[in-house]
Amino acid sequence: MDTDPELRQLLQSTLNTVEENNKMLRHIRRSQKMASFVRFLYWIFIIGIAIGAFYFLQPYVDNITNFFKETGSTFDSIKGVLPK
Repeated sequence: MDTDPELRQLLQSTLNTVEENNKMLRHIRRSQKMASFVRFLYWIFIIGIAIGAFYFLQPYVDNITNFFKETGSTFDSIKGVLPK
């Protein structure tokens, strides 16, 4: 069976196009995986900073909370002393 040269050239062109598309799709998929991994690391970093900041600032927040509680109790005692 003799194949038509024009048909053979068309099939070869189609094969080349399919191979090129396959390479591009693999590259795109690899890029998507890398982007997902970097996005995961980004959120781990953000959450880690938030937890670290909370851990670092917790003593100061406790001091401020205690100050306002003491101030409130001081005002209550002053109100108790003042005549009505």
